[in-house]
Amino acid sequence: MHLGHPHDHAAPAVSADATRPDGSRRALRIGLGGPVGSGKTATVAALCRALRDRLSLAVVTNDIYTREDAEFLLRHAVLPPERIAAVETGACPHTAIRDDISANLEAVEDLEEAVGPLDLILVESGGDNLTATFSRGLVDAQVFVIDVAGGDDIPRKGGPGVTTADLLVVNKTDLAPYVGSDLDRMARDAREQRGDLPVVFTSLTGEDGVAPVADWVRERLAAWTSAGAA
Repeated sequence: MHLGHPHDHAAPAVSADATRPDGSRRALRIGLGGPVGSGKTATVAALCRALRDRLSLAVVTNDIYTREDAEFLLRHAVLPPERIAAVETGACPHTAIRDDISANLEAVEDLEEAVGPLDLILVESGGDNLTATFSRGLVDAQVFVIDVAGGDDIPRKGGPGVTTADLLVVNKTDLAPYVGSDLDRMARDAREQRGDLPVVFTSLTGEDGVAPVADWVRERLAAWTSAGAA
């Protein structure tokens, strides 16, 4: 199920820091946020599998006191170990992605220095609430992941993550019959909250379930690359 389309949303602007100190084009940075248990890490893993054969990519994960999400990605061998970095925030997750982004900036810059040139860096936030947003000084676009098991009223409740993210992902649609979530209602509420901003519904248990998110990422990357060549 899709609402809107990536073409409905403006292409990413070329930010002032779009080039690295040596003058080369830096990687596109996409942040993934959302509540605990919504499937952010599973989405990152699925994106890595879908994109790694054609793109040079890396991942930065955020956890409060552990490396849990990075270790999940390492166990599942979605990328070589040197392409996965972990940030231990030591505070609420949104602090490190919105308020004091220095640790994450250092992590993405170190990855580019170590394994670059990169096309794409995925920055995964620790599990947060509906107010979680990324600083535009850290990422060029934001994905917000919710899941149907959290309640089909989440899109209606809104919050900056739901209403302003460049892409809203409603995950775990396969669970809808078991938790009493109405996907049509979620779709209507999301449309009312987001207008033309795109929404996709995913189930990572299905074959190629991450495809709509991967397609959106490819379109963002194409726009980013075109802007750099202009």
